[in-house]
Amino acid sequence: MPGITYKKAGVNIDEGERLVNLIKPIAETASRPEVMAGIGGFGALFALDLKKYKNPVLVSSTDGVGTKLKIAFMLNKHDTIGIDLVAMGVNDVIVSGAEPLFFLDYFAAGKLNAKTAATVIKGIAKGCKEAECALVGGETAEMPGFYQDGEYDLAGFVVGIAEKDNIIDGSDIKPGDKIIGLASSGLHSNGYSLARKVLFDSIKLKPGSRISGLKKNIGEELLTPTRIYVKIIKALRKKSNIKGIAHITGGGLIENIPRILPKSQKAVIFRDSWKPPFIFQLIQEAGNISRREMFRTFNCGIGMVIIVSKNDTAGVLEKLNALREKAFLIGVIEKRTSGEEQVFIV
Repeated sequence: MPGITYKKAGVNIDEGERLVNLIKPIAETASRPEVMAGIGGFGALFALDLKKYKNPVLVSSTDGVGTKLKIAFMLNKHDTIGIDLVAMGVNDVIVSGAEPLFFLDYFAAGKLNAKTAATVIKGIAKGCKEAECALVGGETAEMPGFYQDGEYDLAGFVVGIAEKDNIIDGSDIKPGDKIIGLASSGLHSNGYSLARKVLFDSIKLKPGSRISGLKKNIGEELLTPTRIYVKIIKALRKKSNIKGIAHITGGGLIENIPRILPKSQKAVIFRDSWKPPFIFQLIQEAGNISRREMFRTFNCGIGMVIIVSKNDTAGVLEKLNALREKAFLIGVIEKRTSGEEQVFIV
């Protein structure tokens, strides 16, 4: 009687090898000259050119895409979720003024489908190329019985580098400084548990439902990839003095802006200074969600916040316009009294 094999236990090593062969040429599309060895080895090799820096500081981040994955499963559409994964990491790194260097992913499924996984990783490579960082490797795990059929999980890891003296940390922010918001492409990768509960459970929409005010069906709208702001921030820093940057992810404007503010200051945000994409209005009205809850859960149309001095504001907005970036003057920094919140939406 033949013995039990790993394949009979639910782990198909051949499918894993097939995936490695599929993704090697994909990874090559998102590389950098510093990469010495990437996909296939035990560890990726990256030759850091320290001559470019006086006091280099490595900056790292790790993240996932949350329950946005559920939308990919619903639509059986997996070519953009990898972009979201990269965006969540590189956008966190760029806020400190660091240049993203390389990215690794973790893909786990109950039953590995090499074609689906390769499609996801193709999106990851596309995101890395947009962020000008290298996709140097990752890990694929097949864990029978751990995930539902047809589902998988993702995590991403990015390492960047910054000059110590040029790190953006918000320490120079002062009352009177202005807050500029860069437009988001939609929900990005946050708030999907609430969005799904409202749209699919409360008002019973289907992924293919068409809603007046949306150019796409609801599923396609929710799968819109997270914007990657790396190029725009790098270009802006060459010509402008930026005092602080905040990536508006989970926690929205209310929770993320304080992460870069001195404790003695607060941000006053003028709600009518920009018009959020319609999807936010739909969710708020359908779920009867309070304004504060919206601003604590979603980005509400602002994916990245930049803080600059009053005198630099007009020039920064002009440069953003020249770069074809949709940007808004959304608020001002004021002195904070003891016990006050650090973000006010007015």
